[in-house]
Amino acid sequence: MKIGIPKEIKPEEFRVSITPGNLLEFIHAGHEIYIEKDAGVGSGFSNHQYEENGAKIIDSHKKVFDSADMILKIKEPLDEEIDLFKDEQILFTYLHLAANEHLTLGLLEKNVIGIAYETVQLDNGRLPLLDPMSEVAGRMAPVLGTYLLSRHKGGIGKLICHLPGLEPGNVVIIGGGTAGKGAALMAAGLGAQVILLEIDDGRIRELTDILPPNVSVIKSSKHTIKKYVKNADILIGAVLLTGARAPILVDKELVASMREGAVIVDIAIDQGGCIYGSTPTYHSDPTFKKLGKIYYCVANMPGTFPRSSSIALTNSTIEYAQEIANNGVESALKNDRVLRRGLNVYKGKITCKGVADAFNMEYVPPEKVL
Repeated sequence: MKIGIPKEIKPEEFRVSITPGNLLEFIHAGHEIYIEKDAGVGSGFSNHQYEENGAKIIDSHKKVFDSADMILKIKEPLDEEIDLFKDEQILFTYLHLAANEHLTLGLLEKNVIGIAYETVQLDNGRLPLLDPMSEVAGRMAPVLGTYLLSRHKGGIGKLICHLPGLEPGNVVIIGGGTAGKGAALMAAGLGAQVILLEIDDGRIRELTDILPPNVSVIKSSKHTIKKYVKNADILIGAVLLTGARAPILVDKELVASMREGAVIVDIAIDQGGCIYGSTPTYHSDPTFKKLGKIYYCVANMPGTFPRSSSIALTNSTIEYAQEIANNGVESALKNDRVLRRGLNVYKGKITCKGVADAFNMEYVPPEKVL
């Protein structure tokens, strides 16, 4: 199979979807790798490193798409990339379609076979290709929030760590998945008083057993969200409904009730955000102020640390990409139900229920189209 690795064109996105070491497995299996010039430079990988491991360097974004049977990316295609797809071309990347109707319609029109990292799901519910980046984003969130609380950034000028004679800051996290757990561990390590709101009883018990004493895991409800959010110095949204748009769990009234200069970090922004007022931002201009609160809503948070993020992600994605390349996409999807759950669009059909529901469009089960 011919596999194309385009350079990411999303602003301030420096991750790459394959490392020089990862591509050796494809080369040894007889596949061809076409990688756009400088695609790996932002993650610290030179063109020469790819070439010496067998990849072919392409000097044009369009030529990468033209050359490939499968496009392997990090982030969802931007508008200018949609027209580059060929009929029935395979796309394997983060898609987050439930928050992007325009992209969904574009991929349907192009008859793309779109497999989303974020909906590849194990039988136990774990999301193996989302988890690595959720870990990064979760660990980043309290650190970013702490910095933004500083007075010169417009915050209330409060350290969240415990100081002698002073109460620690309050960090409230909504969602106890991988990102939420990572955020809780980091915030607790910084010395904050942490409230983690989670809806699943089994997950509440699990998190209670493993998290530090300064983290209280509370059953999430409208009542508890209202009770704890209004006193938060840092509010972190980490809600995830696999393949679907994130629900708004913190409304305008509740945001307004928070203290002036409090910080909101909405990790769920890729799926539309879970807090009133959240709007995607970029690393070059990551924050904005609304209702007196500082919002951080960068939709590719792990892109801040591209080398670590690229290695962590590709270590997980590569086995599935190899499965597609070695067996063909239809066979791979038919034989692997974990990978099949990642199928979002297939030759003009929506095959992810969360995406179909988001836009009131027809859902066709993957088993039916295959």
